[in-house]
Amino acid sequence: MDETTAEFGGAEVVGWGVGPVLEKLPDITKIAVLRGGGLGDLMFALPAVAALRAAYPQASLTLLGTPLHRELLLSTHGPVRDVRVLPFAEGVRPGPEDAVEVERFFSAMAAEQFDLAVQLHGGGRFSNPFLLRLGARYSAGLRTADAADLDRSVPYVYYQHEPLRALEAVGLVGAPPVELEARLRPLPEFVAQAELLFGELESPLVAIHPGATDPRRRWPAELFGEVAAACAADGCTVIVVGASDEKDLASQVVDAACSRQVISLAGQLDLGTLAALLARCSVLLGNDSGPRHLAQAMGTPTVGLYWVGNVINAGPLGRSLHRAHLSWVTHCAYCGSDMTQVGWTSDRCPHDESLLVFIRPEDVLADIRLLTAARN
Repeated sequence: MDETTAEFGGAEVVGWGVGPVLEKLPDITKIAVLRGGGLGDLMFALPAVAALRAAYPQASLTLLGTPLHRELLLSTHGPVRDVRVLPFAEGVRPGPEDAVEVERFFSAMAAEQFDLAVQLHGGGRFSNPFLLRLGARYSAGLRTADAADLDRSVPYVYYQHEPLRALEAVGLVGAPPVELEARLRPLPEFVAQAELLFGELESPLVAIHPGATDPRRRWPAELFGEVAAACAADGCTVIVVGASDEKDLASQVVDAACSRQVISLAGQLDLGTLAALLARCSVLLGNDSGPRHLAQAMGTPTVGLYWVGNVINAGPLGRSLHRAHLSWVTHCAYCGSDMTQVGWTSDRCPHDESLLVFIRPEDVLADIRLLTAARN
């Protein structure tokens, strides 16, 4: 047994992907993958799910996710359609925890008799004990030093590209990469719905998503509006998209653009229709957020606006279809806190001001024009 093999409990290293690819596990017929969070979090996990699908083609595959994940995956062609909604549970799915619902969930999961459970939901302080309660014969995934042990695990280090992190984890159960980024296609009925709703819109179509869960990751609405106005002047139709709670933000962008060719659809689209619409667009401009990741998965070019720490974890890998504009701010302008440590080794400071204010609209617009010209 060589030194590398010894590091993985005696399992044989049979190849290399993002990291070592170990020998496949025997007699795997049912696989569960744990990945909560938002739309972007799902996109980060899908390449690993596709790898598992390819490595164990005879096995059924179940995603333990959120209602948002279920809605999208039932509205598109992708590597998994069986989605079981997680109960509210600390560190796994935030919300008012109901002990009865949690027990009902684990009772149902025990009845599934999973052979393999894979944890792709963070470092595992909460998610590893949750995963182990599924009772699968084998467990694998991500692990910080203080998290519960799994049969095979990848050390969780905060700064790592999320899709590649997940691919490294599934490599430990014999699943090498088959794709590096999420790939989805809208179902025909949602394509038809998008055509029915938006078939009269003039091309080229430019989508803008001005939102982000963390307000510090949002480019100011007036700068989005400035770029939207310029795109409209170029002859584009500009569609501002977002969730219901982003209607006001979308309206700010429309008001700043002051053009009839800039319209808001925030809160008006289900995820299947949004996916189909994004597939039609020439380009999407957005912050580091779920719709940007979804547009990328649909094959649509994107111009993304990132704080430098976020691009390490969540930026696109290629630059032929995707451009990234970076803010290099590393300390809070108000209290001096080291922003590079937030979410890793220190608490978040209380200030919510945008970190992206120094990204210049003219640079963003130049990339939109290049990508739009190449798409049309």
